[in-house]
Amino acid sequence: MEFERAPAARDSGGDRVKRLVEEERELFRRAAAARGLRYKQRFSFEELWNGLSVRVAQESSAALADMPGVKAVYPVVPVELDTTRAAPTVDPDLAVAGEMSGADVVRRELGVTGEGIRVGVIDSGIDYNHPDLGGCFGPGCRVAFGYDFVGDDFVAGDPSKPPVPDGQPDDCLGHGTHVAGIIGANGVVQGVAPDVTFGAYRVFGCRGGSRADIILKAMERAASDGMHVINISIGTPFQWPDYPTAAAASALVGRGVVVVASIGNSGEKGLWAAGAPGVGEAVIGTASVDSTRVTTLSFTVSPGDAVIGYARAAGSPPAPLSGSAALARTGTITSARDACAALPAGSLAGQIALVRRGGCSFHLKATRAQAAGAVGVVLYNDRAGAMSPSVEGDDPITIPVVGIAQADGELLNARLDAGSVTQTWTHRAVAARNGTAGLVSRFSSYGLSAALSFKPDLAAPGGTIYSTVPIEQGSYDTLSGTSMAAPHVAGAVALLLAARPELSAARVRDVLQNTAVPAPWSGDVSAGVPESAHRQGAGVIRVDRAIRATTMIIPGKVSLGESEAGPAARTLTLENSSGHDVTYDLSHVPAACATAGDHWAPASATTGAARVDFSAASVTVPAAGSATVSVTVTASDALAEGGLFGGYLVFTPRGGAADGLLRVPYAGFKGDYQSLPVLKPSGLGAPWLGKLSGTRLTQQPRGAAYTLESDDVPYVVVHLDHGAERMTLDIVDATTAKPWGRALMLSHVGQSASATSVTRYGWKGTTTLDGRLTVVPDGDYLIKLRALRALGDPDNEAHWETWTSPVVTLDRP
Repeated sequence: MEFERAPAARDSGGDRVKRLVEEERELFRRAAAARGLRYKQRFSFEELWNGLSVRVAQESSAALADMPGVKAVYPVVPVELDTTRAAPTVDPDLAVAGEMSGADVVRRELGVTGEGIRVGVIDSGIDYNHPDLGGCFGPGCRVAFGYDFVGDDFVAGDPSKPPVPDGQPDDCLGHGTHVAGIIGANGVVQGVAPDVTFGAYRVFGCRGGSRADIILKAMERAASDGMHVINISIGTPFQWPDYPTAAAASALVGRGVVVVASIGNSGEKGLWAAGAPGVGEAVIGTASVDSTRVTTLSFTVSPGDAVIGYARAAGSPPAPLSGSAALARTGTITSARDACAALPAGSLAGQIALVRRGGCSFHLKATRAQAAGAVGVVLYNDRAGAMSPSVEGDDPITIPVVGIAQADGELLNARLDAGSVTQTWTHRAVAARNGTAGLVSRFSSYGLSAALSFKPDLAAPGGTIYSTVPIEQGSYDTLSGTSMAAPHVAGAVALLLAARPELSAARVRDVLQNTAVPAPWSGDVSAGVPESAHRQGAGVIRVDRAIRATTMIIPGKVSLGESEAGPAARTLTLENSSGHDVTYDLSHVPAACATAGDHWAPASATTGAARVDFSAASVTVPAAGSATVSVTVTASDALAEGGLFGGYLVFTPRGGAADGLLRVPYAGFKGDYQSLPVLKPSGLGAPWLGKLSGTRLTQQPRGAAYTLESDDVPYVVVHLDHGAERMTLDIVDATTAKPWGRALMLSHVGQSASATSVTRYGWKGTTTLDGRLTVVPDGDYLIKLRALRALGDPDNEAHWETWTSPVVTLDRP
């Protein structure tokens, strides 16, 4: 629940502002008591976001929204880690990622390592005992700051496992340690900025899952600890820049803290999937690209001393980094159901089992081998390429299980044909060439944001990244996701701030965007067209160019909005910090666009979708001075209504080096944005009226009677095909149409997570009527669902969509 007054971080009024904020809260408390509104307060926020996190009955959301001083009501959504396990045939390793971003150049040639910069990691904690991360916690240690907001047993959404905070932000999940290693490990793994100081802010228990209000508290703590950069590799997809975590993250930037956040791993779910807090207006929302090589741990086999890289199976313990055992196979290279049936007891005692993929689950194969006495399992692919298996299941796997490529599995089979084979686990990492080097990772989420703001902002390597994990989990592992791309940017920001301390937090993103290099379109690399701007942002970071750049273009990106009103005119300011004049020639490079149609499966086109006109063909920026240039972007008739278009405004220095070229990305929506429907029915035919039958929710097309006891309440089932600016449920008498008040009021509601997913909203017979909580008497009613289209005008009925339920009969016993 957000209050009207701006948070303290955005107001310089000091104690006066704090007093006014407290008066605002007291007014709310008195009004709630007078109106009979019952709620339980979880947290109060004043610095970065002005509001309360409260636990209240769903139907009381309308009463909250109607309270004096309340600006908006948001659901406290679950927050997940932006990590995915992907087959390593398409993803990068950390060492090569430094080459792609220029971080290796900065460390080697400029001697900049991030010393003196504090980087906060809001995540699952950090294993501060890890030698690559300093080996201790507290003053004088690499992990010098931090706090655990949740405890080991916390599970989001489970009231029986509430947060139990303490002062030790250790990591039992592994994600935060991996992220920290990418930012600044210094040991076996060398991170982007190996001399930064860490703050660890733990918001996940050992089982994953957190809440938006806990993330907000962690942001406040990180700011008070003096972090210069904060990395948040977590989020909620399909969110608005107004969502509390996104708004608070932007407020942090206003306080001088650079915030980097993953944009999300919903790349296969279509457009508009960018997540909060990455969609925050001032946040650096980060996409992922694939790198040039893939690094994995390896084992050797003898005779022959072959070195074979592997991927650890999800759900199994890590493989040891030393030790040997005999290799045994359970089938052949033609077996269709290798190890799917029970194996003879003791047949694999003390041995490592080689098992072919296919015919049953990886978990069952591992279970069979484990029961036969195996001390490890090597699963190999039944088709070309490598794989990353999962052996997660109800029966735990207690032996290490790894996945290898088909060719490597067939090699091991051939060795076994010739005689006995010994496998030795090692700590050595091996690298292989990546076939999708430099392309946006398939899992990386598309923008734009629901508010048509330009997202994502930048891209960085984020595929199969080899980094630190807790010592008890094997010390090192490979993970994939925009979770891994964000800390690469956070580390790069630490290098940039160490080299150019004069840069403000707000200008850091601009200079990184100016100097980024767009990735090619993955749809056809040979076409010579950049990937969509709403997929990669400004492109892949080049921190070496950012440090050396003497000209900055502000803003670093252009959000065009909708083209319904005609061409969009913008003014760009160029600031030159060098001691000589610089002249830039201006040009335009169009990027791939998203054609109109089903935005759950966006198609890309290589044709230019916009015309760009500059106020002049070139611009000269005086030494230690500034200049402006105007640009007008006109959506092309070649792109149908409802498409997304974008590209890059290019500033080429005359007589300068090629790496002095600067770019400003732009993106916009073709046509009338309010033409995008919100309540477009999903595959389940939503919206609809539902009633629980046991645990199953069934449709009630002809209406139904409800006792309001236990779960016997009417449910409105909704699929949002696009983000809604506002959503309400109103109750009216089915016979007289007399209004009986509002049962639900939500602001900036995110799009549904898939083309068929739905959300249900229950009504327990109460509403807010004339500012008071009202019990609606027994009788026949209609529930009217209204959704305001994204960026719609609430006073324009054409921007609203309405659905009316069948008759709902309240019949209390």
